[in-house]
Amino acid sequence: MVSERDRVDVRGTVWFVVLAYAPAWLLSTPLWLTGEGLSWEWAPVALTLMMLVPAVAAVVVTKWISSSPLRELGLTNAGGIKKWWRYAVLGCVGPLLAVLLSLLVGYLLGVYKADWTGFSGLVEQFGATVVGEQNQTSPTALALTQLGQVFLLGWVHTLPALGEELGWRGYLAKALLPLGQPGSFLTTGVLWGLWHAPILLLGYNYPTVPIVVSFLMMGSFCVLVGTLLSWLRLASGSVWPAAIAHGFLNSAGAMAVIFSQAGHPVDNASVGLLGWSGWIVLILLILVLVMLGRLPVRFQVAKEGISKGVERRSRKA
Repeated sequence: MVSERDRVDVRGTVWFVVLAYAPAWLLSTPLWLTGEGLSWEWAPVALTLMMLVPAVAAVVVTKWISSSPLRELGLTNAGGIKKWWRYAVLGCVGPLLAVLLSLLVGYLLGVYKADWTGFSGLVEQFGATVVGEQNQTSPTALALTQLGQVFLLGWVHTLPALGEELGWRGYLAKALLPLGQPGSFLTTGVLWGLWHAPILLLGYNYPTVPIVVSFLMMGSFCVLVGTLLSWLRLASGSVWPAAIAHGFLNSAGAMAVIFSQAGHPVDNASVGLLGWSGWIVLILLILVLVMLGRLPVRFQVAKEGISKGVERRSRKA
């Protein structure tokens, strides 16, 4: 297991970055060549394939460049699911609560116009009307349906999210641990943010702000949320809780529209976890982990006996 006492595998790390970036950026070229950008009908397919590239890079580097066991990526671990299922539950529920809290913070700060019970923004988007008219859907029923879809899609999104997590948290965050956990999380977050460059230039996530600002915002978001995902990965010993959390983060973004007020479009630059008001929630969550002594993650180190690699065991008379 890579620890903070080891040296960074520079060769493996550089190759991972090259293999994670180049094919992913190549997959984004049709969005540019068609001239349709993110509105291209095949854009969802291209974006999904991009998400799988870091996983391929991690496997190639681990197996053929660093010559390490694939188990180090966290797909399997000693103890199996019994060791990390609690973190998986947190990865499922945590993002939903974090997004809801971020909306509340945005509402209190005045950057998010909410309609918590009437769901007028959702009604406006879907063109639904109130109960009483034949064959129409009530706002509450529509909202509940959308919330149910958020939960179900969280699991659907987990598989493509695993593609990213196997690379960024399964391989890179762990490979950079010799820099210390803060250094590893910061570097991984910055590289993860820049990896989105081709689609950020097309307006991905932050279409309402200048390009330079969108890069800074995506980098900040990736560092903050990446720290929490890295914690899940290291604390659980598995990449699955981080992948689940990533999947639910992707689906939970729709909650901003569900609780929005009609006439006030949601701006990711200021609302939700992608927005600056949501970063307050992410920072608070990180601070809570620090205050509870859960971050940085403490690894158990086996004591060595007379021969290197032999664990010293005590005997009871």
